[in-house]
Formats: sequence, structure tokens, C-alpha cells
Amino acid sequence: MNMKIIRKISGIIVVFSIIGANLNAQTRYDVIDAYNEGAKTMQTDVKAAIEAFEKVVVLSDKVGETAADLKQKAVQVLPGLYVKLAANTLTEKKPASETIKASKRAAAAADKYASAANKENASRLLVQGYYNLGTEYFTAKDYNNALLAFDSLLVINPSFLNAIYNKALIYRTQNNATAFEENIDLFLQKVKSGNDSVKVKQASKLALEYFRASGSQANQANKLDEAIVMLNKAAKYGDDKGLFYYFADVYNKQKNFNSGADYAQKGLALETGDAEAKAKFYFQLAIAQAGKGQTSNACASFKNAMYGAFTEPSKVQRTNLKCQ
Repeated sequence: MNMKIIRKISGIIVVFSIIGANLNAQTRYDVIDAYNEGAKTMQTDVKAAIEAFEKVVVLSDKVGETAADLKQKAVQVLPGLYVKLAANTLTEKKPASETIKASKRAAAAADKYASAANKENASRLLVQGYYNLGTEYFTAKDYNNALLAFDSLLVINPSFLNAIYNKALIYRTQNNATAFEENIDLFLQKVKSGNDSVKVKQASKLALEYFRASGSQANQANKLDEAIVMLNKAAKYGDDKGLFYYFADVYNKQKNFNSGADYAQKGLALETGDAEAKAKFYFQLAIAQAGKGQTSNACASFKNAMYGAFTEPSKVQRTNLKCQ
């Protein structure tokens, strides 16, 4: 090979080396430009900032070690920006579905860039998204989708009280006694452990009234065994004069007069109203006393029951018993 050719080859190598160095420097500058764009838009356009910093990550990987510092800075801010974007859907009152999508993206970014704190923040936002979605469906009376949303929430946070309580409300509306009891009991278990007496009282009242009404309906349909089951469920949640009246009525119909008398007296003990308010309890007490052969006591109780709607039935019973 003559010297002219060697000189030509050497010249080409030098040119290529210079061009290569310029290309590497230009790529580094591209990373800087992308980073500056992200920094500039962080406060005004979160989505644009995310796109810019993600570009920093991609370009830095191509450039290599010389851009590693920029990549590290971008990685540190990206998870928080994704979380901020998700949070903005709440402050801007976007549809719940948008909050859910943005929160899932935030959680994925937190995983990708190993940010435990932002993963937790994203999870909170996702919970709020599912809660809002469930509430939207609940308001629209789309109960099945509401339940799906609340269940998705509870997979993430099993102790989210409002979701558990709302599920109980849905099952009450659907008259699903088994599911209602399961969820209201779970709710009560959690609020009792947190010593929240207000929520305990609220939920207990809800459950007592639901099962008391179910017992009353079964009683009216002459399904007496079912009525007792429902009334016993109601009794788990507290004492109530109305509940005691239904117990007395059902037990008297079953000719269990001892229990009928006991519950009538319990109802009387809780009734603080006037004579007319007490009449229904005296009537049930009188029925039980008559059934046990305590005629004198029954006559006195029927007399005390002669008010309002119980006036005529009590007169008839007194006549039948030949009361003086």
C-alpha cells in the first residue's frame, strides 16, 4: 500500500472521529434541552413535564454514562409528577374513571422508578377514585356496578370504612339480609376497635331497624319462625321497645306465653310515653296472662290497654274473660 492511500485512510478516520465526537456532544445537548423543558413546565403543565422527563430517561440511556446525572434527576421527579397529575383529576373534578386511570399510571411509574412513598400516594388516590366511582353508581341506583367499585377499593384498602358501610346500605336496599348483616357486622367490628362511638351507634341503629322491620313483615305474613329469627338478629344491635313489642306479639301467637309476657314487660319498662303509648304493651301482656290462666291479672292489663286502637279489642277480651 503506497503512502498516498495510507494518508487518505488516516484522514478519513480522523474526520469520522471528529464527526462522532460532535454527534455524542449533540445528543448530550438534546438531553439537557429535554431536561430544561421538563423543569420549565413542572408548575404549569404537568403532562408536558412528564413527557419531557420521560424523554430525558430515553435519551440518557442512548447517550450512556455522560448523561447519567440527568437521568437520575429525571427519575427522582417523575413519580411525583405522575401522582400530581392523578391528584389534579380530583381537584378539577374530573370523572372518577379518569382518576382511576391516572392513579394506576402513577402507581406503575412509582414501581418503575422505585419510589415507595409515591406508590403509597398513588394507592390513596386510586382508593379515592374507586370510592367516587362507587358513589356515582350508587347515586344512579346502579347497585351492581357500585358494589364492583367498592370491592375494587377494598382490595387495595380493606379497612376503608365508608366503602364497607355503603356496601351494607346497598345490600339493605336490595333486601339481601345475609350480605347486609355480614357487612354491617364488619363495619361495627372496625369502628368498635377504633372506639368510634358515634359510628357504632349509627350502624347499630341501622341494623336493628332493618331486622326489626323484617321480623315485623314476617309476623304479618304469619311466618312466625322466620319472624323470631329476624327479631333475634335485630336484638344483637341493642334494646328497643318496638322490637320487644314484636317479640311479645310473635311469642303470644306461638302460645309461648311466658316469653310473650317477658317481652311485653320489657317494652313497658322502656316506654316513657302516656297511657295510650303503653296500651299496646299492656294488650300483649294481657294476652300472655290470659294464656297462662292468670285471668285476674289479664283483666287488669286489658283495662290498662283500653286506649286508641286497642280500646275495642280490649273490651272484647274483657267480655270473653267475664272481667268485672
